[in-house]
Amino acid sequence: MAKHIRGNGDGKNGENQSYTIPGRGSVSRPQLVKEVEAGKHPDFGIVTRNGTPYVRAHPDGQKGNNVDQD
Repeated sequence: MAKHIRGNGDGKNGENQSYTIPGRGSVSRPQLVKEVEAGKHPDFGIVTRNGTPYVRAHPDGQKGNNVDQD
């Protein structure tokens, strides 16, 4: 179970095609999506953009940590 997952921004348009998990290294987007869907990383969920699923952290209530939260 990962507490910190960082998107690598390594896709053609800066999208995440892989993610880095400390202590584990780089994991492909499809593999990590499967792990999140299987409940292996409960602090994370899936968001789909243009038909492609990506991993995203659930909001944690801290204003500065979450996208679009003022």
